[in-house]
Amino acid sequence: MDKDFMTSDFLLQTETARELYHEHAEGLPIIDYHCHLDPREVAEDHRFRSITELWLGGDHYKWRALRSNGVDEYFITGKASDWEKFEKWAETMPYLFRNPLYHWTHLELRTAFGINEQLNPETARLIYDRCNELLQQPEFSARGLMRRYRVEVVCTTDDPADSLEYHRAMRESPFETRVLPTWRPDKAMAIDNPETYRRYIQSLAQAADTDITTFDDLLRALHLRHDFFAQHGCRLSDHGLTRFFAEPYTDAQVHQAFDRVMAGHSLSEEEANRFRSAMLYEFGVMDAEKGWTQQFHYGAMRNNNSRMFSLLGPDTGYDSIGDVGGALQMSRFLDRLASEGHLPNTILYNLNPADNEVVASMLGNFQEGPQPGKIQFGSGWWFLDQKDGIERQINTLSLLGLLSRFVGMLTDSRSFLSYPRHEYFRRILCNLLGNDVEQGLLPYDGYERERLGQMVEDISYRNALRFFNF
Repeated sequence: MDKDFMTSDFLLQTETARELYHEHAEGLPIIDYHCHLDPREVAEDHRFRSITELWLGGDHYKWRALRSNGVDEYFITGKASDWEKFEKWAETMPYLFRNPLYHWTHLELRTAFGINEQLNPETARLIYDRCNELLQQPEFSARGLMRRYRVEVVCTTDDPADSLEYHRAMRESPFETRVLPTWRPDKAMAIDNPETYRRYIQSLAQAADTDITTFDDLLRALHLRHDFFAQHGCRLSDHGLTRFFAEPYTDAQVHQAFDRVMAGHSLSEEEANRFRSAMLYEFGVMDAEKGWTQQFHYGAMRNNNSRMFSLLGPDTGYDSIGDVGGALQMSRFLDRLASEGHLPNTILYNLNPADNEVVASMLGNFQEGPQPGKIQFGSGWWFLDQKDGIERQINTLSLLGLLSRFVGMLTDSRSFLSYPRHEYFRRILCNLLGNDVEQGLLPYDGYERERLGQMVEDISYRNALRFFNF
């Protein structure tokens, strides 16, 4: 009998940790301020045909694990049936011991479907049929799952050229969860391929209902779309970067670079980096004017497998951690905005754990009142959103900043079953604090006991509510 696996005290090693979690964290709503859910599926209250669509349809974490276990691509992204794909996932589960996917899989089964059995080849059919039976019920639709997990706010990730039609539809169709867009202008900086970039500029011009022939036109169109996003409740931007860009440039150099790309010419690396530097700065100024929070996810090395990229495209499980560094450029970027009075609330997410101390120490350079925690060290991201990565992020922030002002966890997911990531984080947080109490490193009497409970509640929920002005 698996009495010790994933009980109600899962990950909670001490009595104090259990008290902190069950009395202060467990019942709180979820604010998921960064994810990649499809707003159309929320607006249309999508019904899932099977657990395979819901669970395996776009989860490149699981795809990587299946490939590592020797599963043929036919059963991953190919034309195998839903049952065949699920069966391969069940066959892989016993090989996932100590991988976070083992925990996440069973947290999702238990919290969404009430299934306490371990998934393996022997239980696969029973679990598959039970999940599919439940998915036919209205409360297991896209919106139903968000209600089940008490999701209060969700911020999707949207391109400046997006119509936001589904966000508009949700504003007109009452739903307990607020679903807001997030400004993700990466394509406006992606000048590596002139032909692709010109096509994007055309789509942006169409969305903004204006002509774009010069760099000034580009900025005007982006301002129009920025205003449009604000009208639809946007409070955050997000940028996916290899590294930060803060090279010196002149207006003439940036205008010339834009003209060259629009004429079909490629730029040198130096020219491209000057252009990217100008764009990042302009985006920061826009966000500051609106009172938005800017987020930066940096350090990924993407599309490493060129053969599979040509077959499947991006975001299919062939990315990894990069080693670009870039502390100097990050500092210069933040410093220019701060010096000119244009530095908005900022969250920095590094993918390489070697950068933890770099980011956590960078925060203190640009903190300022009256906003507590104005510059944030983002939660463990992507390859780091597992137990060890979460603990390392929390510990580093605790040593070099104020953990008590941290805005907490997010899913960064395309799945409606990823909300237990918040529970996972909250349990780890409470366990770390509980261990400190048990070891005499933190007080737990009177005022301090109340304060520690409040700290757990703040990090799990209230800090984000206040920081983003939700």
